[in-house]
Amino acid sequence: MDNKYQETANFIAAQIGETPETAIILGSGLGALAEDITEAVVIPYQLIPNFVHSTATGHKGNLIYGMLGGKHVLAMQGRFHYYEGYAMSQVTFPIRVMKCLGVKNLLVSNAAGGINETFKIGDLMIIRDHINMLPNPLIGPNDETFGTRFPDMTRTYDRELIRRMEEIAVNQGIALKKGVYVGLTGPSYETPAEYAFYGRVGGDAIGMSTVPEVIVARHAGLRVFGMSVITNEGYHFADDFVNSGDDVVAAANRATATMTKLFTELIQRI
Repeated sequence: MDNKYQETANFIAAQIGETPETAIILGSGLGALAEDITEAVVIPYQLIPNFVHSTATGHKGNLIYGMLGGKHVLAMQGRFHYYEGYAMSQVTFPIRVMKCLGVKNLLVSNAAGGINETFKIGDLMIIRDHINMLPNPLIGPNDETFGTRFPDMTRTYDRELIRRMEEIAVNQGIALKKGVYVGLTGPSYETPAEYAFYGRVGGDAIGMSTVPEVIVARHAGLRVFGMSVITNEGYHFADDFVNSGDDVVAAANRATATMTKLFTELIQRI
């Protein structure tokens, strides 16, 4: 194991209390969920050894420890992206630190463009599978202390956690979509032809994150649940249509309260 993982885990462990079993990664515009964490210990990324900085719009760049849903949680208020110029080892570094800390469950969220023509802005989509168009973060020497050389990805997104979330949504009267997330490098938004192409090959929503973290999490044996907020509709293009980062964050912000309710109850049930 690279000593940097344990060095970082030791630093974080010294700042927090009881080891959390669940960690959350909050994507573009979704960082407000962290405001519902009580008894919070906030650690800016720049203070954490071996962490890089989060430069993306809508990513505050804090690691937050506290209580949510009656459980101790660790939340990343913002993530790292390949398009920021970081190596995949840097993008996924926090996941292996979480493993060193004893985290067992990873909940990931993101803002995504809707490919599926039944999806509307503001919809929440349970990620049931993904298509990876980013460099695989496991390329290179395998660290056997985390996982096997060829990890299985047949059931990447935990079916039991998906079932529980579907039950929670029904009980709360919240309509959820379910689909396949396509992960691209970015940072340019997709062309109409690209939206159409990835729809034809099975994609329902598209974004620039999540998949590398999920692959590393599964390699390390973490259970994974993922949810996308649909922040734009990539299947019809008016003459004046423009994809805007500010619009994406604004749409994600509007969905934060609903996602917070869902994630909080899921954490209660884990």
